[in-house]
Amino acid sequence: MTVEDEVRKTIRQIPDFPKKGIQFLDITTGVKDAKAFKQMIEFLYEKFKDKNINYVAAIESRGFIFGAPLALKLGAGLVLMRKPNKLPAKTLSETYNLEYGTDTIQMHADAIKEGDRVIVIDDLLATGGTATAACKLVKKAGGVPVAAAFIIELPKLNGAEKIRTEAGCEAVSMLKYDLS
Repeated sequence: MTVEDEVRKTIRQIPDFPKKGIQFLDITTGVKDAKAFKQMIEFLYEKFKDKNINYVAAIESRGFIFGAPLALKLGAGLVLMRKPNKLPAKTLSETYNLEYGTDTIQMHADAIKEGDRVIVIDDLLATGGTATAACKLVKKAGGVPVAAAFIIELPKLNGAEKIRTEAGCEAVSMLKYDLS
């Protein structure tokens, strides 16, 4: 059994959450399993250990779970990407489209400097809107988004393609799920 298979076994699937027709992938059961959580961080570390990463930019809130240990292991800093009005100092913002409306993600304006190499991280890649906005935000600050990284990807929603084409950023994921 592969490491990916072992981790996949720890991810709980919940039908009809948060609404009917949605098959929810619950990462909390994976991170409560110490072995699986370690395997997730090791997977990410192996992908980026030789990429000279300055910062891991973690997307609120589940990205924080993976961003902090990965940043420590890479010897990089941690940048928090949050919803509006959650950060106390001057911020940069990027607004992006949702299925119905828009949303915005922010980071401190002084979090990333010109040329800093950054990994954007979140738990799950669906349509790619938030991660694309996060990569654009890194660029707006002068940084270089090396990749957007995830534990879970839903490939049928084409999020990785969106990140590549709209943000010019590679998408990396540990587990791919076909929930059709």
